[in-house]
Amino acid sequence: MPVASQRAQQMPASPIRKLMPYADAAKARGIDVIHLNIGQPDVLPPAEFWEAIIEKRPPVLEYTHSAGNATLRAKARAYYERVLGVQLDDSQLLVTTAGSEAIIFAMTACLNPGDEVIIPEPLYANYLGFAVQSGVKVVPIPTKIEENFALPPASVFADYITPRTKAILICNPSNPTGTIYGNEQLQGLRQIVLDNDLFLFADEVYRDFYYTDSPVTSILQLKGLENHAIMIDSVSKRFSLCGARLGFLVSKNAEIMQGALRMAQARLSPPGLAQLGVEAALDASESYYANVREEYRSRRDLLITKLADIPGILVPQIDGAFYATVRLPIDDSDRFCQWLLESFSYEGKTVMLAPASGFYSTPGMGKDEVRIAYVLKKERIELAVECLSKALAAYPGLKVTA
Repeated sequence: MPVASQRAQQMPASPIRKLMPYADAAKARGIDVIHLNIGQPDVLPPAEFWEAIIEKRPPVLEYTHSAGNATLRAKARAYYERVLGVQLDDSQLLVTTAGSEAIIFAMTACLNPGDEVIIPEPLYANYLGFAVQSGVKVVPIPTKIEENFALPPASVFADYITPRTKAILICNPSNPTGTIYGNEQLQGLRQIVLDNDLFLFADEVYRDFYYTDSPVTSILQLKGLENHAIMIDSVSKRFSLCGARLGFLVSKNAEIMQGALRMAQARLSPPGLAQLGVEAALDASESYYANVREEYRSRRDLLITKLADIPGILVPQIDGAFYATVRLPIDDSDRFCQWLLESFSYEGKTVMLAPASGFYSTPGMGKDEVRIAYVLKKERIELAVECLSKALAAYPGLKVTA
């Protein structure tokens, strides 16, 4: 019998979705499962999105340009100039099928099979899958929960560079930790990139979700990185449009963007209907962004306050995105998260979390950590933390000192 490819066998399971069969079974038993495992916002997208789709409603949904509709690209360029002060020409922005495709295009356009990309861990779990698809080796650089998952100094990055290193990948603000890398840290990375002639990939899909005094710095704003900076963006989180599957790949490196466009031509075109709505959504008022940011800030504050009342939990500082990676007094996060769905309920409810082991490339890391996505209304977050507190008191697994 033919067997699956080595690539297929090496593809890791998603820590965000792999427990869904247990969640489905719990729901079938009548259990209310509170989903804090996945970054699916419940806030509404800009009204302009649906209004544009309803108004334009094309009679035939045709292929679009492989780089995306010209009008959407123009609107996106205007958005980046307005928000970041960065001017782009038409060849420097590509519309992608969400940020996921933008990351795959970045890896495959910039790196050869066997090349290495350095990524701070814990990391967005799907980076590991994208690396397998691209034949790229992930070299993790550890960060510590006790240090709020702060980005290591540039000198530490230098220790991880080998002749096969071709890129550094960051997520800023970070999924899964909510950490923000400030301008000083980015300037350190900038120097490492220039000194070693590397690419700097930045996943900036959570850039609008910051709870500090200053907006998040984009790598597009760093001087001298025109041929090194590859920025990944998406509307999934910014506009609460995860199902629209629309993102952007942005770079001033002409050769890379030409290669990415050829890859885009091979997949034909990004989603056409979503482009109509997103083009209008980019006209959303500043108050839309501010209101959404304040909503998530209040959810973060509630989560931190409630978790602090539970003995044995370590909660780091959370400055951005809408995730928290926390340490629990448990023996094994995979076992605990499955147990929550298989064997536990409190007043007919349980909570679904993402085991943090899947957000590490280093084996054995994250065994006592979980990622929490605080994307639900505050009433649901309160119920979820109450369930978690009762679950930790009942969990039969070995308790560890936090």
